[in-house]
Amino acid sequence: MSTAQNLSVIRAKQALINGEFTQATILIKDGKITAIEAIDFPLNDNANVYQCDTTLLPGIVDTHVHINEPGRTDWEGFDTATHAAAAGGITTLVDMPLNCIPVTISESDFEEKLAVIGEKLWVDAGFWGGATADNLGDLPRLLDRGVLGVKSFTIHSGIEEFKHVNEEQLLNAMRVVAQKGLVHLVHAEIDDGKHDDDKIGSSYMGFLHSRPASWEDDAIAMVIRVMRKLKAEGLEPRAHIVHLSAASALPLIKQAKAEGLQLSVETCPHYLCFQAETIPDGKTTFKCCPPIREKHNCEALWAALKDGTIDAIVSDHSPCTPQLKHIDTGDLEAAWGGISGLQFGLSLIHNEAIELGFTLADISQLMSTRSAEIAGIADIKGSIEIGKDADFCVFDADSSYTINADMIHHKHKVTPYAGKTVKGEIKATILGGRLIYQDRIFFGKAEGRPLFSQ
Repeated sequence: MSTAQNLSVIRAKQALINGEFTQATILIKDGKITAIEAIDFPLNDNANVYQCDTTLLPGIVDTHVHINEPGRTDWEGFDTATHAAAAGGITTLVDMPLNCIPVTISESDFEEKLAVIGEKLWVDAGFWGGATADNLGDLPRLLDRGVLGVKSFTIHSGIEEFKHVNEEQLLNAMRVVAQKGLVHLVHAEIDDGKHDDDKIGSSYMGFLHSRPASWEDDAIAMVIRVMRKLKAEGLEPRAHIVHLSAASALPLIKQAKAEGLQLSVETCPHYLCFQAETIPDGKTTFKCCPPIREKHNCEALWAALKDGTIDAIVSDHSPCTPQLKHIDTGDLEAAWGGISGLQFGLSLIHNEAIELGFTLADISQLMSTRSAEIAGIADIKGSIEIGKDADFCVFDADSSYTINADMIHHKHKVTPYAGKTVKGEIKATILGGRLIYQDRIFFGKAEGRPLFSQ
């Protein structure tokens, strides 16, 4: 491992500043951007200069990452996850409150998680708490301890320790969260009980039909009802729909936004890069909940990103052991539902989005700026501005590579993206003015910091 470089200046031939690409000299002190000057700005002889000859973007902010530590570090851990993040140009991630043991649903649970971080963070990390059917009394202290917000499921979460909520429980929890001015994330599916006897086996279409789009529609409608009730009480709830899969819910979302409700929505690379019709049976690496849907649905998600109905793109990196994925048997019904792909999000999205008329500035807005705003950390993250953290991703839009197991840094070398060739490569990652990754080499040591709500 090479020594990290503490940079005082970045000279960039193309930097994304105020939504435009421009030449710039960026001055850094104590991990912050202190000035943005012309490319020929005169420098002291002792300045430690990084020359960026490709494109300088703000560091990616990935607000949906399941790290699973403590308790399930055989699935993933802070060290491996944040290595993968750094290699993917991600300078900030937000950890989900499951599938760790204990799940993060009380102040003491959160303290257990913080106690195991040690010197494991290669990038900065915030944390979501959980709002479940049985922890309403614990929410105020959990929120006061510094989680950035909470997450609820409206369907079985996959583990017994994290109990899903009904409408009344969601209302009561979101009220507490709104009173604190924080955001309430929702895994939005409601099981209608009509698919309990579906036989899935190794059939991907069987799995898809077992979790119809109507489940998402029903849950999102419930979230909106809850928001309206709280708004009638004089509150301003902020709700965020995680990993939207079903384009059929977009009219509901548009209407809620038009009403002035503070509803935001994310989707993920796997919903934008894959289509159900092309997923082979028995390929359990593609299983996630909600599922990857058909081509027309994928196209509608892209259109919603274009018109602003969907706000952000995040990974939903949700790994497990290869055994739990049932890779050898191809049993989609038994396999754990989750996609691993933390490291490759920017390349994957760039590869697809550029062909659809998105600019690199658009992509950065979706993967950095808006996600930082949703998490409530836009005062320090998500864009290249004076006073913000000196977090950058050096990106070569013209470089192509093929994703393979040897380059994966998350714990298990399992991903549905293996073998996919993408255009656009992360060349370097800079965290708080420190060069931590360049040309597939890590520098220094884990010096990321935990982030807390203010």
